[in-house]
Amino acid sequence: MLIIGNGESRQGIDLDLINETKIGCNAIYRDYHTDHLVCVDKRMFKESLDAGANLDRLIYTRKEHYDQFKQKRTRIVSDIPYAGMERPDAPFHWGSGPYAVLLGAKIQKQGCVKLLGFDLYGINGKQNNLYKNTSNYKDGDKREVDPSYWIYQIGKIFECFADIDFLIYQNDGWQLPKSWKKSNVKVDSISNIYYNT
Repeated sequence: MLIIGNGESRQGIDLDLINETKIGCNAIYRDYHTDHLVCVDKRMFKESLDAGANLDRLIYTRKEHYDQFKQKRTRIVSDIPYAGMERPDAPFHWGSGPYAVLLGAKIQKQGCVKLLGFDLYGINGKQNNLYKNTSNYKDGDKREVDPSYWIYQIGKIFECFADIDFLIYQNDGWQLPKSWKKSNVKVDSISNIYYNT
């Protein structure tokens, strides 16, 4: 199971060469086929539907978007697997990336879930997204997104699914968040991705 974010670390990785169940986020459909697509942003959900991305994969979104644009291949994202009272615990504050990791954990149930393109941090204080400067994305010169919610939410998934091993592919020097330092979370060089699938 490979969960694919849109951080620039995955640039140059040919996802078509990886023969695993794939879950992608948002605009990845423009370049690659994934078995599942998570688009909780209404604009990206509508864009993917308008482009016909729903014809050969399941697309997951928030209930309110699902109710408005319900189609045969659309689904509602899973409920968050824990109860919390902090601001990042509210489903409204969950983005496509954390929901994609949650979906992967729920489908996989055991074994290994691999993450690619979950860079978390900006580049020189600016946007780190392969689709920056395109429709429904911020300009590349905009300030980086604060990753604290992503770090918190994905960390909670790692806790809730302690029987799953999570393997994060990243460039050398990438910093694993402190809250992700758990026995079921490992980091491997992004250059090894083709050898481990």
